[in-house]
Amino acid sequence: MKLNFLKSVALLGFTSLSLISCQNDDDSSNSVNPNIDFTSKSSVPAFAYAQAGFENLQISSLISSSDVLTQTPGFIYGAQPDGAGFMKDPNGDGYIMITNHEILKSVSRVYLDKTLKPIKGEYIVDAVGGMTRLCSATLATPTIHGFGPIFLTAGESGEESMVHGIDPFGASSEKSRKDRVLPALGKASMENAVPLPKVAYPGKTVILIGEDQSYATAHASAGQVIMYVSNTVGDLTNGKLYALKRNDNNQVETAMAVGNSFDVSFVEIPNAKNSTGAEINTAVNNLKAIRFSRVEDVDYRKGSASNNREVYFTATGQSSSNAPVEGYTMWGRVYKLVLDATNPLIGKLELVVEGDSTPGTGIINPDNICVTENYVYIQEDGDSYYTAAKHDSYIWQYSIAAKTNKPWLNMNHKRTDAAWNALYNPGNETRFGSWEFGAMEDISDVIGIPNTFIVNIHPHTWQKDAFSNADGSGLNTNKEGGQTIVIRNVQR
Repeated sequence: MKLNFLKSVALLGFTSLSLISCQNDDDSSNSVNPNIDFTSKSSVPAFAYAQAGFENLQISSLISSSDVLTQTPGFIYGAQPDGAGFMKDPNGDGYIMITNHEILKSVSRVYLDKTLKPIKGEYIVDAVGGMTRLCSATLATPTIHGFGPIFLTAGESGEESMVHGIDPFGASSEKSRKDRVLPALGKASMENAVPLPKVAYPGKTVILIGEDQSYATAHASAGQVIMYVSNTVGDLTNGKLYALKRNDNNQVETAMAVGNSFDVSFVEIPNAKNSTGAEINTAVNNLKAIRFSRVEDVDYRKGSASNNREVYFTATGQSSSNAPVEGYTMWGRVYKLVLDATNPLIGKLELVVEGDSTPGTGIINPDNICVTENYVYIQEDGDSYYTAAKHDSYIWQYSIAAKTNKPWLNMNHKRTDAAWNALYNPGNETRFGSWEFGAMEDISDVIGIPNTFIVNIHPHTWQKDAFSNADGSGLNTNKEGGQTIVIRNVQR
């Protein structure tokens, strides 16, 4: 997850751009912010293309690991770009992009000029400071959330991992600092920490946290939805931590089906700030919290305050030898949680997308999620390699109003192109799901051009020795490349 800025009421007087049928976009023209040049800035073609019915999407590549930036030619945009934030550069007329690199346990900062061309890059967190895999993330800002700017990136390497609070303008020389974790947000194998907008619950800080844990024992929880609440805006130290449960105490994920709604509440985890992850695990299970199969990401609906209290999250799923694990989704799910207008600790939970009913043809291991005012964009990580899988990793577009789910974006594998494979898939990996999507970010309001998003891609089979140790820590031997693309004409 990710930063998805609120939609303006009337952004520069426009509600949308004219739609032009094109997938790989080398058209630099736009009538709203003429400084922006949408031609591909990367030397590498975009690793994704639009699905049938969405041919109006315009796609260009923004940055890839093999690109050489003019001001920092030694910088490597590292492997597995995942959670991200995007903002105006306060010291110039360009932009800043903050990106987690999951497998590298690192966070990069890329400066873009006013045309959207990347010109400089550096790491503000390396593997020493990151400590654990850093997956999804959210950039909290004063305008939207009432505090910040602070980049909240969650650690995901076991139950003792924590959320980091990173200054997006911090000095790169401090990238190895370990003291930026936030103990009050708990310890768990976390995926994201998402603060709700300040208008959702005025005077409070409410943060939703997804726990990406697959195992459960008699004394330990499985994946959880956790909530941090403080009665002071911007307080990340003195609040309380809660876990989501059904009011009837049923903990079984598969006991919920599409079309049903369940009364839920968040119950306090006692002394969470001073507890170990193992102790929290035991506590939430004793509190009868729902046992989800890997809550990978969380996001809220954009628009009004009531919309902002409508939260969506994914459960990626798990299997045992390509068979379901009793009580848990295998192929993955997407849930909707509607919080009470005045009390964030109570609400209604509903399953809206069910992968197990369409094994192999529907959603496969949903990971990141991006929610706009009218749609939920569901990014897949299908590298479970289930034998029944029938497609590569997609981004799906779920219509909130129509309750329909359609394939929206696909990976551009080109498996029959020998020259392409020599460059990006030299091991000739043919299984579906060998690449995955990271964060999808709405940058429309930042650059002043409606319906414009960036999408991160993990092309796992693209590997080069030159990509190793991208963060300079000396701890990373991973050789994968990564890419970020720009997509225009996205329905919001």
